[in-house]
Amino acid sequence: MLNYLLVPLVKYFGFLRIFNYISFRAAGAAVTALVMSFIIGPLIIARLRRMRLHQVIREGTPDSHQDKRRTPTMGGLIILSSTLIPTLLWAKLNNRYVLIAMFVMLWMGFIGFIDDFLKLKQRQAGQKNTGLIEGYKLLGQISIGIALGWYLWHEPLSTLPGASTTLPFYKYILVVPTFAWVYVLFVTFVLAGTSNAVNVTDGLDGLASGLTAIAVATLAFFAYVIGRIDASAYLQVFYLRGAGELTVFCAAIMGACIGFLWYNTHPAQVFMGDTGSLALGGALGAIAILLKSEFVLLLVGGVFVAEMMSVILQRVVFKFFRRTKGLEYAQTHRVFRLAPLHHHFEKGGWDETQVVVRFWILGILCAFLALSTLKLR
Repeated sequence: MLNYLLVPLVKYFGFLRIFNYISFRAAGAAVTALVMSFIIGPLIIARLRRMRLHQVIREGTPDSHQDKRRTPTMGGLIILSSTLIPTLLWAKLNNRYVLIAMFVMLWMGFIGFIDDFLKLKQRQAGQKNTGLIEGYKLLGQISIGIALGWYLWHEPLSTLPGASTTLPFYKYILVVPTFAWVYVLFVTFVLAGTSNAVNVTDGLDGLASGLTAIAVATLAFFAYVIGRIDASAYLQVFYLRGAGELTVFCAAIMGACIGFLWYNTHPAQVFMGDTGSLALGGALGAIAILLKSEFVLLLVGGVFVAEMMSVILQRVVFKFFRRTKGLEYAQTHRVFRLAPLHHHFEKGGWDETQVVVRFWILGILCAFLALSTLKLR
């Protein structure tokens, strides 16, 4: 928005041409998001406390987490507000990359909001905290995935085929499935998988928000490179005209996550809840899909992948042993002490802060590995 308001005034004030540069607007979006989270954060937290919207502790969570029952949740509203408003201010609003990414984030955030709201209402009514029925939540995620895949297939955002993706470590390799509907299923899987992976990771103070800030900063660099014809040619990656504007959106998410950490670091004053985790996961997935970097996302979000796989593996092995050897054997022969993976290390004696910081370090390592794909081709 600021770009449209101020750039026409360049003929009077030459310094305003700086608003043409993505790097400047991305920095502006990050700072605005950070400041916004500082301003609206206390207001939203106070409101959540007055409404007694306290965290619902998942079954099987370590006993050390029981004190968190009085911590307000749905803090994802801080992240959503501090991301979308700065993006509207600093990004070019005629850019389809940005508009699609914002819509996906908002859609996923709405699903998470409904889930959080129902859990809290059920708890207040003395009912089991199941929240939104799992099938309905998955239906919401699948529907936006199918819609996004179908749209990119029929309305390509660049000169490349809409139903296509690229491979890391290879230069100018474009993967185009024989049947385009396979791409739609692929997009749906990536979007639903990423949103659920971030949701599963959100179990310790500051873990998901810190890892997301690292991951989205990495994707911001990819967006900037892919969106510049000179940089993309030098690094031998496909050029996507207009994709660079996603740098602004990524920067806004990064600023919002860092600002949210101010309140979410241990001991947390507020939790993001599904409102925040599903929204952040949806945003990460959408950015990777729009940049045709879905496989790079596996590297960028390596910790998220490990967290999700720990849950899947734990459930599969437990069900297999329960069916073949009985319930008692299944309960005593688990792959992990407790899933997701962060709880496994907590059970092993690591302090919550140790787990979070060490997982952040692993997230940074994953980011460096992903960035290396730009040169190792």
